[in-house]
Amino acid sequence: MSRFFTSRLSAGPIRAVLLSLVVTIPACGDPAGPRTQDRHIAQSVALLLPRQHLSRHPLDAEISQRAMGLFLKSLDPMKLYFYQSDVDRFTEQAGRIAESVQKGDVSLAYEVFNVYLQRMDERVSLALELIRQPHDFTVDEEIIRDPDLLSYPKDAVEVRDRWRKRIKLDLLVLKSDKQLEGQAAVEKLEKRYTSFAKRMHQTDEDELLEIYLTAICESYDPHTSYMSPETLDNFDITMKLELEGIGAALQSEDGYTIVKSIIPGGAAAKDGRLKVEDKVVGVGQGESGEIVDVVDMKLSDVVQLIRGKRGTVVRLEVLPADGGPRQVYAITRERIELKDSEAKGRVFEQGNRPDGKPYRIGVIDLPSFYMDMSGARLAVPEFRSTTRDVRRILDDFNRQGVDAVILDLRKNGGGSLQEAINLSGLFIPSGPVVQVKDAMGRVSVYDDEDTSLAWSGPLIVVISKFSASASEILAGVIQDYKRGLIVGDASTHGKGTVQSLMDLGQQLFRLPNAPKLGALKITIQQFYRPDGDSTQNRGVPSDVTLPSITDHLEGIAESDLEYALPFDRIEPADYKPSGDVDPSVIDYLKARSAERVAASSDFQKVEQDIERYLAQRARKTIPLNEEKFLAQIKELDADKTERSQFEKLNSQGEESGIERDYYLDEVINIMLDYLQYRVVARTR
Repeated sequence: MSRFFTSRLSAGPIRAVLLSLVVTIPACGDPAGPRTQDRHIAQSVALLLPRQHLSRHPLDAEISQRAMGLFLKSLDPMKLYFYQSDVDRFTEQAGRIAESVQKGDVSLAYEVFNVYLQRMDERVSLALELIRQPHDFTVDEEIIRDPDLLSYPKDAVEVRDRWRKRIKLDLLVLKSDKQLEGQAAVEKLEKRYTSFAKRMHQTDEDELLEIYLTAICESYDPHTSYMSPETLDNFDITMKLELEGIGAALQSEDGYTIVKSIIPGGAAAKDGRLKVEDKVVGVGQGESGEIVDVVDMKLSDVVQLIRGKRGTVVRLEVLPADGGPRQVYAITRERIELKDSEAKGRVFEQGNRPDGKPYRIGVIDLPSFYMDMSGARLAVPEFRSTTRDVRRILDDFNRQGVDAVILDLRKNGGGSLQEAINLSGLFIPSGPVVQVKDAMGRVSVYDDEDTSLAWSGPLIVVISKFSASASEILAGVIQDYKRGLIVGDASTHGKGTVQSLMDLGQQLFRLPNAPKLGALKITIQQFYRPDGDSTQNRGVPSDVTLPSITDHLEGIAESDLEYALPFDRIEPADYKPSGDVDPSVIDYLKARSAERVAASSDFQKVEQDIERYLAQRARKTIPLNEEKFLAQIKELDADKTERSQFEKLNSQGEESGIERDYYLDEVINIMLDYLQYRVVARTR
């Protein structure tokens, strides 16, 4: 099986976990050692990578060294656990990665991970000791915030000092963020570190294999990875936007499984008893099955217990968020549609048309390019599709007589390549949508062959640094055909590559009921705009840029990622621009928008936040003097800003509509300027 898609956000384990089908749970404890199936999986990955990857890079010493660095970073990103001597020893052994994986030998992953668990136990023991010691928060000392500026600690003395500062920072963050101090803060940190240690010791063979093989895969480029069977199942759920379960999003916090949101219309919402911030402490199957204690259990294992087929009963033992007594809720699982990820539309009225009536502006929020791939493969009638859903919204807009359409892709990290092509065709008469070049240098042109238009009127596409891949294909088409305006961050993410999802069980056994061995997501092609430019690294630039913190976040753009492929360009395709947008209107809209932004208190606050964020990011250290730390946090917490933006991007579970805010107001104002400019232009 091979599937093509372009998603930026699908590498590795899927974001917040929702509740679906399987009800088995692996045994707890450290991973025992390589299994027979690991050998088959590793050999398949080692065979496919150099043959199928776009770069055709051999699996050699260079890839081996990269892989070891990425593997160590995935385990110890802040350089808190390993000694430098550990890292030196592993680096010396890195040269054997290529040869050993080709033979199906992944024992090095276990050697490294076992040392990691040993060091983690040592560090957690030290942390528990330091947490209870008095700390002087009047001392002027600092902690280095960027791990790239640190070496690994060389001995126990350096470890102790690094962890002493780490604990001081933890205590200061708790005091500033949640107003916890004294004994409450001590207990909070003790629980956090002991729970973390327990979860790491619960890492199973599938998870370790995924981390290790993905380190090898990402040595080719950031979007190539190995998906374990569980990760592959979760990926399929996100693409078809439906699952079976109780309808709640869960998060692990200090050993507890916390309900973060309830999906409207799902089983839990209909039952009404489970609430946001409730703690799930036990799970039982059926009306009378034994309730299993899930405190300190890995989140993925808790989810596996709660998932199940529709019509079956799961019992949740819950500590209510309001502090009430422990409860047990029996909930019957149902099929749930993930409506927060589907296209949504809404019409707003603003401004004045020449006839005096208000303009009607249709806004579409599109969080992803989704498609029920299994439904499409089996030719299921009316299978879930982005294009089908957006066409339905546009048809409704046309019935309502909207004057213009705004397509919001700010949170859209990509998805199905075919859906990007089909959706682009809703806005252009026909012609090339995307060009694709493979590892042999062969270029294929994918056209929209449907001459019908779902929307032929004024169009704005809203982008951010989070808009990636399929979003960039659509934005590039709209810009190249001069079909509409691109508004938002300075440019999109910059992911210009296509991945194929290869089911390893099918690759190995070629049987209908092949064993579940996960999949290799591998970069096999690079895509290009109709004008010949790749979006790789550069992204699609906006015509009108609006101030936004997302434009400046660290580690977001493709160019920030390790081993990203370079920008490239090819010959333009044979396409005919519509001429709806000309340079003069862009200059006019930029000037008008700049005037409003300069006069907007909301945008001025954003500009101030950006300035403070960049200033904090430029600082290499964080003060551990309480007065200085709290003063800095009061201005703007750069790390917290990044977390909140990621949480906003990855939020799911609650069906939220399209709401007006200062940002969308400005996009609508840009559209009104565009409409009025067109009216004036027609009268000349």
